[in-house]
Amino acid sequence: MEATRKFLESIGLPGGDAYDLPTSEKRFRDGGQYRFEVPGIQGPKAMEALLEAMDKLGICLHRVTQTKGVMFLLDSEIEAMVKMAKDAQTDLILAIGPRATTDTSASVHTEEGVRMGYRLRGQEQIVRAVEEVKRASVLGCHTFLVYDEGCLWLLNEMRKAGEIPADTHFKVSAHAGHGNPCSAKLLELIGANSINPVRDIQLQMLASMRQAIDIPIDIHTENPASTGGFIRHYEVPEMIRVAAPIYLKTGGSVAATHSWDTTVDDAKKRAKQVALVKRMIDTYYPEAVQSPKGSLK
Repeated sequence: MEATRKFLESIGLPGGDAYDLPTSEKRFRDGGQYRFEVPGIQGPKAMEALLEAMDKLGICLHRVTQTKGVMFLLDSEIEAMVKMAKDAQTDLILAIGPRATTDTSASVHTEEGVRMGYRLRGQEQIVRAVEEVKRASVLGCHTFLVYDEGCLWLLNEMRKAGEIPADTHFKVSAHAGHGNPCSAKLLELIGANSINPVRDIQLQMLASMRQAIDIPIDIHTENPASTGGFIRHYEVPEMIRVAAPIYLKTGGSVAATHSWDTTVDDAKKRAKQVALVKRMIDTYYPEAVQSPKGSLK
């Protein structure tokens, strides 16, 4: 194994998981170590309730993520969400659809085929995914949740060629199933602006991933029942320390599934979860630096 570890280190990658949990010296451009993200906000009503609840709690929210897909939103709904995000100085992320689960795939619904995840089948689906990005871009959204590595590569090429706005950002979903430094490095190379590793990634794995990449890591502080239902609030201070810059994806335990249609009441519960996580940080890692309001990229 030593020869393999030495080769990994020779190309700038860690030789193994970082069990010593070193402190990350990397930061967001504004100097922050962490930011908050609330996923699963599928439409304007839930988004409005979330933002109002966060404002009452006095906590800065940096990202709001819709996970069902652009194809499920009316133009007027996208425009409303874009405006709310602008007014609240938060970043709106829309998910790219369609996916295998909404396509005609039968295998994706089988025990083995489910490993396909939300990746795309056929070039027509790639074309349609690009149309999702183009449509939402025209309506003012410039950050997207990506599930397919090939689609990410193509969108990055289009961004470089000026086919989509240069300020478009891409976030890779946990549902793509990546959880090691080599995969994270590949995603960074093909255009990812942030990466969400698998939800149950352990601290030593997270620390080694941080050594391999410079872009932010998005980590779930809790999960829907469909992906384990575990809550990792007590680990958050260490997540920040070893993996900064990091987005803390909070509020997932309120939902039953990834594409849960969040109600107004659910949105308020998600905001409460953010407050609980913030308490953990303030208590156990008070020197951690949160990005200020308005820091979007």
